[in-house]
Amino acid sequence: MPDDVDPFRAAWPGLPDLASVALVGNAPGTEAAAADAAGHVVRFNNAPGFGGRTGSRVTHLALVNRGGQMREWLADPGFLDRPVVRQAQAFVLPFPMLPEAHNRPEPICFTREALAMLRPLGKPVHVLPEALHSKARRALGARTEGRPNPSTGFLVAFALLTGRPAGARAIEAYGFGFAGWPGHPWAAERAWFAEACAAGRLRLHLPPTDG
Repeated sequence: MPDDVDPFRAAWPGLPDLASVALVGNAPGTEAAAADAAGHVVRFNNAPGFGGRTGSRVTHLALVNRGGQMREWLADPGFLDRPVVRQAQAFVLPFPMLPEAHNRPEPICFTREALAMLRPLGKPVHVLPEALHSKARRALGARTEGRPNPSTGFLVAFALLTGRPAGARAIEAYGFGFAGWPGHPWAAERAWFAEACAAGRLRLHLPPTDG
């Protein structure tokens, strides 16, 4: 990557600096019409409710490239035919590629395989860099103990705001329930979202069951 290219902003192919953006998580309660009205719609993984209760548009699809979920997708011959995959204009893989020596004996990183699987679609695929992960862990580390393990949703939101001009309109975030796998620092992530909201950079539309 050339020295004059910001690696965070480069992770968002085809996303103008001042575009309106809806960030759609996987918790229930998404306002479908409002999400679809955004200039760009970022979704995650299996995008539950896509085509119905969570809306019918997607421009960027983030696909977790480590662990069993990607292994499952790689084994699914119909994965590329899923509507959310077909309609996405670009893909974001949230974890940097592990060196081969660090991916043994039981592989956890499937970045190479994911890139090969998505290549026939002919759409941009960007991998969030390790530098962003380090910055994200520092941001969460100020709000929790130990070495935080950010969730995919947090990493994508963090990357999007990190590479977005301060004067851009607030990102509309839907379907973030801050719950799930206990290894993620949900309280710290929620605190970061709250601070981004207070700064006017993000608007968080909480699911109805989340208070």
